[in-house]
Amino acid sequence: MDFFSMLLIVLGLMLFETVSSIDNAVINAEVLSTMGKKAQRFFLTWGIFFAVFLVRGLLPWLIVFVTVPTLGFLGSFTATFSNDPNVAQAIQSSAPILLLGGGIFLLFLFLHWLFLEPKHFGLRGESFFLRQGAWFYAAVSMLLMLVVWFAMKLDPLLAFGAVVGSTAFFITHGFRQHAEETERRMMGNTAMSDVSKIMFLEVIDMSFSIDGVLGAFAFTLSVPLILLGNGIGAVMVRQLTMANIERVKKYVFLKNGAMYSVFFLGLVMVSDAFGVHVPEWFAPAITFFIIGYFFHLSRQHLMLDNGLRAV
Repeated sequence: MDFFSMLLIVLGLMLFETVSSIDNAVINAEVLSTMGKKAQRFFLTWGIFFAVFLVRGLLPWLIVFVTVPTLGFLGSFTATFSNDPNVAQAIQSSAPILLLGGGIFLLFLFLHWLFLEPKHFGLRGESFFLRQGAWFYAAVSMLLMLVVWFAMKLDPLLAFGAVVGSTAFFITHGFRQHAEETERRMMGNTAMSDVSKIMFLEVIDMSFSIDGVLGAFAFTLSVPLILLGNGIGAVMVRQLTMANIERVKKYVFLKNGAMYSVFFLGLVMVSDAFGVHVPEWFAPAITFFIIGYFFHLSRQHLMLDNGLRAV
């Protein structure tokens, strides 16, 4: 892997992690506004260490280790930079399981947003899918059935990887639904301690980090590059939290861009899992294009809204 490829991957990871975590930044800002200054400083400093090194650093390392246990714990971290052909063979033989599981997770995440989550409509057809919300569970069930059917013909473990991806989605989704209810109660509960709120924010951050970590494997299987790109992205999310988050919220289509990126990254991972070669530049390039397009739509919407207010 040459320097330009690594740079492109890291930049793509930074952008994807930042945009996909905007909801996280909004929650952080809302809860932090109810906390004391000392607790805010603690979360925005030591919380970065937890978010970057313990979650976004340890989680991809553990995923690679569990997927390819023959590499060993340390070997799973440095595997992609090894010249040992045995290491390359171990990664190549086990990577499809990881990629298919992560791809199913991302596709389920996109379909949940498309069918069930309230949104600003950026493209034609989004309102139609939102009206068909009852079909979400049918859509993901049929998708999983088809993927498992074709995966079984290649390798039962590959099919198991798809089931693990779907299981991870529903577990994570359950935690997020509970977190949303907890946040609503928390905003109206002045008796809750700042320590409890910090713990809540760390759990929320861990939940949101799963999307970024799994999506990162569409860019690369290199744990150091994932740690670097996602880590910088996580720091940028903290900066958004500290800055004027209300200004960020005005770019109403950024969430759309993040979710369409999730969709394409999921397709990339599923395609790779079934042996379809996807160039390494494609994932960063499509991420830059999609998020750039929806950023442009957001700017146009903001300029139009400001113009109407001026009138």
